[in-house]
Amino acid sequence: MIFFLAFKNAVRNRKNSLVIILLITVITFLFFMGNSLLGRSERSLHEAFVESLTGDAVLQKTGAVTMNLFGANTPVIDEYFTIPMLPAYDAVMEAVRSERGIAGVTSQISCSVYLDLDGAREAALLAGVDADTYFSLFGGIRLEEGRFLASGEYGGMITSERADRIAEKTGIRPAAGDPMLFTSAGKTGFKIREVPLVGIFSYRNPGQFMNEVILADPQTARVLASIQVASSDVAVGGEALGLLDVSIDGIFGEDFSGGEVLSANGADNAGSAGSRDAFSADVLMSFLSASKEESVLPFVGGDWNFIILKFRKGVSASALIASLNKKLAPYGVRAVNWRMAAGISAIIMLMVQALFNSGMFLVSVAGIIAAANILLIAVFRRTREIGTLRAMGAEDACIRGLILGENGFLAAAAGVLGVLAGFVCIRIVNSLDLRISNTLIASLLGGETVNLVFIPEMAALSFAVAAVLGFAASLYPVETAVRIDPVEAVRQG
Repeated sequence: MIFFLAFKNAVRNRKNSLVIILLITVITFLFFMGNSLLGRSERSLHEAFVESLTGDAVLQKTGAVTMNLFGANTPVIDEYFTIPMLPAYDAVMEAVRSERGIAGVTSQISCSVYLDLDGAREAALLAGVDADTYFSLFGGIRLEEGRFLASGEYGGMITSERADRIAEKTGIRPAAGDPMLFTSAGKTGFKIREVPLVGIFSYRNPGQFMNEVILADPQTARVLASIQVASSDVAVGGEALGLLDVSIDGIFGEDFSGGEVLSANGADNAGSAGSRDAFSADVLMSFLSASKEESVLPFVGGDWNFIILKFRKGVSASALIASLNKKLAPYGVRAVNWRMAAGISAIIMLMVQALFNSGMFLVSVAGIIAAANILLIAVFRRTREIGTLRAMGAEDACIRGLILGENGFLAAAAGVLGVLAGFVCIRIVNSLDLRISNTLIASLLGGETVNLVFIPEMAALSFAVAAVLGFAASLYPVETAVRIDPVEAVRQG
């Protein structure tokens, strides 16, 4: 009975009802469209970074500055910031493997370099990766040409976007086998490293700056980042020790016989009286070539900047990160989520969401005040009606139910209309096939074409916002109606 009267009153006072419905509809539409767009961007960013670059969490050295995978998250100091090494690597890995919610682990070394390839020179972000685990962990990396980097080999991989850019500059498209020359500068001076290009890849959903990443073997990255790698003891042969007793001038003198110290195969020739060939650059190069394979030691253990983690499906990321931080605190290591590891673009998106919803909150407050004023005027106009109901024995709950039911009906209608208008707007925008020229916006929206998605959860939340607006706007008018004195109302007639 009460809801029937509420509906009847809403129809009878259609002018006020239409104003309230329009007001709440506009607020609901703006909330739905804005958060649908931001929600789509959030999902695109999450997919881009988690599936291709950052994983669900990244372990880094504890410090005053939070880091992304290629530097500091504070732009002012990023240019002068040096990424620290991860302490207690082996102990940290043991702690990580003891967590049941972790599905995969890999490690990375990061630094900034200049790349010379086919006559083009560009700045790049170099990631030295563990090939055994990296490519299996990130399903968002797609091979376009060549092959994936193999474990234990020297080499690098560039993105197809970089390959296209170099081809446009030089007229030559990079291909597998081309030499890649990396240079870097640091406190210890300039570092130069040349490795072959083994493959060209692309990201399934590239985020901002991801196309600037070059994947390389960790040995090359360590050299360019000026990282000193400790290894096991190496036995030095007598032929090498013999060089210590020879003066620099004597090495290249005519009287120096390389056979007394070393030969092309590195063997001791002291007992071979007839083999006393003069020392030459060819002899030295032959010796270095023969001992090169023996001098390359397996890189195991520490000397990494980051450990990247992938979580199992259904695991609470925040809870697992908190658990990891408790375990890793004694080692001076902390876990950060994918957003911090992704850097500025992901953090900016979070700030945009906060600013937008803060603005919507202010708009909603203004809408509530405006709707409450309209409802209050409607209550004063119905003073006689409400007074008559109270004189007939209507209790406070009955009056509250009548006003709240009427405004609830208006809010529900406005919520449905707001969501429906948003759905129609999404279909119209998608049909226009709008192109995006800005790379940042394109990465946020997951492509170079505007393609909005209807999110059911956001539709339900928008409807709930409309209901809350209607309820909040009704509180003061309802209490005003309850305080109406029936005798005074009839007297005012």
